[in-house]
Amino acid sequence: KMAADTSVDILQKVLENEILQSAKVVEEHLDAEIQKLDQMDEDELECLKQRRLEALKKTQQQKQEWLSKGHGEYREIPSERDFFQEVKESKNVVCHFYRDTTFRCQIMDKHLTVLAKKHIETKFLKLNAEKSPFLCERLRIKIIPTLALIKDGKTQDYVVGFTDLGNTDDFTTETLEWRLGCADIINYSGNLMDPPFQSQKKYGTSFTKLDKKTIRGKTYDSDSDDD
Repeated sequence: KMAADTSVDILQKVLENEILQSAKVVEEHLDAEIQKLDQMDEDELECLKQRRLEALKKTQQQKQEWLSKGHGEYREIPSERDFFQEVKESKNVVCHFYRDTTFRCQIMDKHLTVLAKKHIETKFLKLNAEKSPFLCERLRIKIIPTLALIKDGKTQDYVVGFTDLGNTDDFTTETLEWRLGCADIINYSGNLMDPPFQSQKKYGTSFTKLDKKTIRGKTYDSDSDDD
């Protein structure tokens, strides 16, 4: 036990030392930056200002371009044909395959509406699964709701039902944002190693086996539909 305690102490000291070293590096970097600014003449400062303005202008142009392509709002697209066009013109696309009669799709809608406004770098769409049999077949969409996460025209990942979101109908928008961040389909500023639902320990423990079975949403195949 003594040996274990000693190794913990050593680890703690190493860690503290690491943190101190990091702080020192940051401080030195800041000092160097300040010194550099102090030593700049008028022309150099003007040049720096121009570079910053250019970068800002570029960011603004990029934002305008995204908005002109329908980013910034969560939209329904009418058909499979529209899907191909929409996906072709944007680098990052999240498409929600939904069905009117599936309650969990409305929960998904609520969160996607918020995220579409926040992450204008990504296009957020919804498509009625019953009106897009070809796509559902091709993308092997069996459970509704399913989010298809498309990068550069290729489907990279899926969020199927609520399984990855803490297995609960009460998941937060932050949880879905984290999941999309894991797929690198949005610019996520949080820590991917620390999922938001970790702090909601009460979820996931009180579910019965029956709940877990139904929580995945309705299976979407031709057999389960009334003709």
